[in-house]
Amino acid sequence: MIVLNRTDRSVLGQWWWTVDRWGVAAIVLLVAIGILLSFAASPGVAVKYDYPQFYFVYRNFLFLAPSLAILFAVSLLTPRQVRRVAALVFVLAFVLLVLTPFIGTEIKGARRWIKIGSFSLQASEFIKPAFIVLSAWMFSEQNRDQSIPGNTLAILMFLSVVGLLVLQPDFGQILLLSLAWSLMFFFSGLSLPWIATLGSGALSGVVAAYLYYPHVTSRIDRFIDPSSGDTYQVDRAMDAFQAGSLFGMGPGEGLVKRYIPDAHTDFVFAVAGEEFGLIACLILVGIFFFFVIRCLRRAVAEEDHFIQLTIAGLVSLFGLQALINMAVTLSLLPAKGMTLPFVSYGGSSLMANSLTIGMLLALTRRRGATARGHEFV
Repeated sequence: MIVLNRTDRSVLGQWWWTVDRWGVAAIVLLVAIGILLSFAASPGVAVKYDYPQFYFVYRNFLFLAPSLAILFAVSLLTPRQVRRVAALVFVLAFVLLVLTPFIGTEIKGARRWIKIGSFSLQASEFIKPAFIVLSAWMFSEQNRDQSIPGNTLAILMFLSVVGLLVLQPDFGQILLLSLAWSLMFFFSGLSLPWIATLGSGALSGVVAAYLYYPHVTSRIDRFIDPSSGDTYQVDRAMDAFQAGSLFGMGPGEGLVKRYIPDAHTDFVFAVAGEEFGLIACLILVGIFFFFVIRCLRRAVAEEDHFIQLTIAGLVSLFGLQALINMAVTLSLLPAKGMTLPFVSYGGSSLMANSLTIGMLLALTRRRGATARGHEFV
């Protein structure tokens, strides 16, 4: 057994005594829940596609090791190094986003994935945290020196990324990125004219997507009027919650999950509801809420404007993705095709979320005098 005392000056020792250990515990719990639900949700899906029964479980473990390595390595960085890593990731992901419409694999009418051997890379997952960090840097620089056109640069970056996502198309990612970015812009001291401009732009974007993209039209119409089209997955998800009731049917005992095509990805929350019940689902929601609140508390206490904005932006990205996934599963929002962080199956999603959380842990670590004199509570 490894024991780390306060005098330990090793990399691991310094990390352990400066990191938000309760935040780490929350993420470890989410990872453990994700592993448990991969055993519950994925075997039936694997059999449908003529894969070995535990195909997705094995692949989940395959992605888990590098993802946790990314999380730990990034959490060791200083704020300046976080910025540099974000810049590098942004450039690489941006190039891949440009290439995706040309060399990407088409699935269900969208080109969002680049096939690399047996692995499908979704560049949009990686550009999100990098974009948030760089936007926070631009906002904070203009706040520090009004002669720097930080807001304008952040808006140009936003329009460029959104434009590339429209080409795929991936309106779920656009919605998530827009919400997190807008919240961060608001926290940076957004003026009323900017609020009106962004609000008008967002409304125009939603209307345009509804009018010119048939799959968006269909999803919104089916959400408003379920009788207007196929709502099979959402209906089965609601059946799963009803079957699970308060305490669930028990591990491996779920029946409705067998009829949900995306039970291991977008609708894994429904599997949790069927097999472990409403109480377990509320605990899962509570873990996400706990982590988000801890990060926001740290952001409020932070004096560095860049760190404050970045924490707010990254944790909004993380929390909103979880909220949207669960809301879609509960038929509270139109279908978005979005994973539940650390719980759903998906290699790109798992590694990108590990990058996001690594950055958050790096920025919320105690530094300087704070590290020597105070504890997280």
